[in-house]
Amino acid sequence: MASGPLDGVKIVEFAGIGPGPFCGMLLSDMGADVVRIDRAGDGKPGRAADVMSRGRRSISLNLKDPADVEVALKLIEKADGLIEGFRPGVMERNGLGPDPVLARNPKLVYGRMTGWGQFGSLSQAAGHDLNYIALTGALHAMGRKDERPSPPLNLVGDYGGGALYLAMGLLAGIVNVKNGGKGQVIDVAMTDGAASLSTMFFGMKAMGVWTDDRESNLLDGGAHFYDTYECSDGKWVSIGSIEPQFYALLLEKTGVTDPEFKSQMDRSKWARLKAKLTAIFKGKTRDDWCAIMEGTDICFAPVLSMAEAPSHPHNAERKTFVEVEGVVQPAPAPRFSGTPAEIQRRPAGLGEHTEEILRDWHVSR
Repeated sequence: MASGPLDGVKIVEFAGIGPGPFCGMLLSDMGADVVRIDRAGDGKPGRAADVMSRGRRSISLNLKDPADVEVALKLIEKADGLIEGFRPGVMERNGLGPDPVLARNPKLVYGRMTGWGQFGSLSQAAGHDLNYIALTGALHAMGRKDERPSPPLNLVGDYGGGALYLAMGLLAGIVNVKNGGKGQVIDVAMTDGAASLSTMFFGMKAMGVWTDDRESNLLDGGAHFYDTYECSDGKWVSIGSIEPQFYALLLEKTGVTDPEFKSQMDRSKWARLKAKLTAIFKGKTRDDWCAIMEGTDICFAPVLSMAEAPSHPHNAERKTFVEVEGVVQPAPAPRFSGTPAEIQRRPAGLGEHTEEILRDWHVSR
């Protein structure tokens, strides 16, 4: 059924929450045959709204039963990669840790994703995305001046620092195996990933052009030309006019003639200039500003809600969002010219494909 760039790649995903299923979805969207091992369930079809479960098949196994553990091992023997997101030691206690698994399949890439990582003083502690990005310095940089740090949804830790690094690590490991290397364990810690995502800002801090004061820097809302502004209808627009030519166009389109605005990079003036721009943007509706600025080199976009985003002409033209069984959801990304990614199937219910998987992967109980 698959036709994407990962057609022929087999992945075993141990059911989890959040970033684990998201990684499985990404790999499936790109054509991998991803089999999800669930705890025993009713085998009924899943809910269409469970979008992150799309594309994979589900098999029900009781991992406290040695016979079902053996079935899991037989599946893993035929896999290129494995995804698990349990606390360190859980897979070992189930007899499915790296040692016995790699002994059965020396070419397997064993992907382990946790918040704190497989070792370190916090490795056995509970946590969530907010905690992981807090430890790396990323959370401290987010939010308004003199206010508390602002949670950026769970995009930075769970999905950016976790799922995407797991997907990249798995694929790098699989490429290495195909080039003659051996299987190995990928230790994906969301703390490591979030820190990695912050590389540019650590570099800017080392160069003396970034401070730890929120809303005081070029890219954190400190600059008047890189921020969001409320319009007269209560809706918002975003401005990112960093380069001089883009900034000049911003001043032209807003009708600004105040000479103080010529000092674009004078940080001592940013707060005053932002207050002046705030008043200007309040003078028109969001649609008015879109008519003036959208599609120009100002670096402008309206701030759309999730309800609005799928209908924007640019998103509609690119089919950035698709509708599956009445559920609007982001389409597979990125795009491949020769082996397009696609949603392989509807979200699976627990154990919905147990017998089908055993047959297709040539595994007997």
